[in-house]
Amino acid sequence: MLIRILGSSAGGGFPQWNCNCANCRAVRAGAPGYSARTQSSLAVSADGANWLLLNASPDLRQQIAATPQLAPTADGEARASPIKAVALTNGDVDHVAGLLNLRERQPFGIYASRRVLDTLKANRIFDILAPDVVARAELPFDATVEIEGGGVKLGLAVEAFAAPGKIALYLEDANAADFGSQAGDTLGLRIIETATGKSFFYIPGCAAIDGPLARRLQGAALVFFDGTLWRENEMIEQGLMAKTGSRMGHVNMSGPEGSIASFAALDVQRKIFVHINNSNPVLDANSAERAAANNAGWLIGEDGMEVAL
Repeated sequence: MLIRILGSSAGGGFPQWNCNCANCRAVRAGAPGYSARTQSSLAVSADGANWLLLNASPDLRQQIAATPQLAPTADGEARASPIKAVALTNGDVDHVAGLLNLRERQPFGIYASRRVLDTLKANRIFDILAPDVVARAELPFDATVEIEGGGVKLGLAVEAFAAPGKIALYLEDANAADFGSQAGDTLGLRIIETATGKSFFYIPGCAAIDGPLARRLQGAALVFFDGTLWRENEMIEQGLMAKTGSRMGHVNMSGPEGSIASFAALDVQRKIFVHINNSNPVLDANSAERAAANNAGWLIGEDGMEVAL
C-alpha cells in the first residue's frame, strides 16, 4: 500500500494568500528551512494504478498536476482518471471544495458520514457531480466498507469512527450547545489493504485524544494526525484570529494534554503530522519546536511525501 501526502497544510495553505505572519513572510522570501504547502489531502493505492483520495482540498487541481500517478495514462481513454474514490473526514471547506475539480462526468465514488453527505446534498453546487455518474455512499461508524468507484474495486476498505471535533465553521449555530456539533461531523478513518490486512489511521482534524481514541490507536503501524497548532493561544498571540485551538476544534501538539504527550504511551510505530496551520512554528525546520516534535518520534508531513506500508 502506497500513501502520498498531496497537501500537508491546514485551510488557506502555506503561505496563505492574505497572511503576513512571520512564517508566511519567511516562506515567500525563500528562507532556509521553510517549504510551501497546499491544503490537506492524502492519496492511497493498493496497486499503484487506482487511487483513493482522503479529502478533496481546494488545491486538488494543483495537487493532481504535481502527482504523475494521478494523471490519465498515455494509452487511456479520451476521458479517464486513476482517481476512483474520495473519502471525506468532515464537511470543512478545505476538505470538500476540491470535489468541484472532479466534475466533467468522470465516474468515481464519494464516501462520507451521513452528516456530511446531507451537507453536500443541501448545497446544489455539488450537483455538478451528477448522481448517475458519481455515487455517494455512507460510511457507518465502526463498520468496514470496501471501496470502489467507476466500476473498479480498489483493494482497500475504510473503517470510519467518530472523532472528537466540531461542526464545519460555515454550519455553526451560535445559539446551540457546542455550535450544533454532532457525531459524524468529524471522522477518523482507518484505511485497510484488504489483501494483507495492513492498515493506517488518518485523523486530520481532532479536538482531543480521549480514552476511546487512545485505545483505538494503541500499537498502530502508522498514524497521520492533526498538526494544526503548536499551542492553544497561537493564533491570538500572533494577532491572526481571536480563537483558541480548542475553539477551532483542534488539539495542540504541545502541552500535557497535547498530541505529542498523549501519543507517548500508545506505541504507534510511525507518526506524521498533517493539516499544519501557517502559524505553527514547526513549519520552520530549524525551530526548537520542530526539534521537539522530531525527538518525540514525529515526522512533519510535507507535500509529496510518500510512505509505503
